[in-house]
Amino acid sequence: MSAPLSRKNSFPVWLPIVILLFAMMSLQGGASLAKSLFDVAGAPGITALRLGLGTLLLCLFFKPWRLRFTPAQRKPLLIYGLALGCMNFLFYLALRTIPLGVGVALEFLGPLALALAGARRLLDFLWIALAVAGLWFLLPIGDGISHIDPLGALLAVGAGVCWAIYILSGQRAGAEHGPATVAMGSLIASVIFVPLGLLFASPGIWHWEILPLALLIALLSSAIPYSLEMIAMTRLPARIFGTLMSLEPAVAALSGMLFLGEQLTLPQWSGLLAIIAASAGTTLTMRQKARLKEVA
Repeated sequence: MSAPLSRKNSFPVWLPIVILLFAMMSLQGGASLAKSLFDVAGAPGITALRLGLGTLLLCLFFKPWRLRFTPAQRKPLLIYGLALGCMNFLFYLALRTIPLGVGVALEFLGPLALALAGARRLLDFLWIALAVAGLWFLLPIGDGISHIDPLGALLAVGAGVCWAIYILSGQRAGAEHGPATVAMGSLIASVIFVPLGLLFASPGIWHWEILPLALLIALLSSAIPYSLEMIAMTRLPARIFGTLMSLEPAVAALSGMLFLGEQLTLPQWSGLLAIIAASAGTTLTMRQKARLKEVA
């Protein structure tokens, strides 16, 4: 038992943070591309293509049939896979009627609640409060709230609940096998949500021209980010991981602006800066605690 523990402890404390940032940029770039294809294949169809092709890529790379899961790991693995699939399905349904940045901000309520539940120190609550303030300015509250579809907002919040479950179950399921676990989890999700997505897909999904773009979406939105997230989440506490994910709405809003033409107001930019500050503060606090442990 000492060897695996030693390898995990030798992992640089800053590297999971960098890995997580790359995962977010990949994920939101893929989400922008996926949303641009909703008129062709429909949100359920794009979900099916993303999940199905992503699972194929992950299985070819990680060969999950070689993994051995203990009885104690099987239930978290099943929950992890179901949460992963449900999170994707609900989120893409939400993006049909709400902007990408707003959708991710609402989805983030799940991880944020997880971060709040694990908070213990006054400084932790300061970063969480700053992230909440950022979300308040990021969302179009006030005159603009009438432009947010209630069903789309509810679907995004539901995706956030699945996201929190994904974090918790992923830490337990992936503790031993690391990023290879995501291939098995994605396979579990595909069994249910790929047929469901194809059933409600638009006719354009059956055109061969969409396949290269669907493969790119699978790489950007599933294979790359979920593998990187699994590396990060198994090396970061759930509270730290959840609060760091506050960068996700900022990355999504920027991606929506660059690739979908979704513009931001000045208050929303203020919200982005507050969210980034909260994530940076959490990161610096984590590194400081790590250094204190090394000195002790």
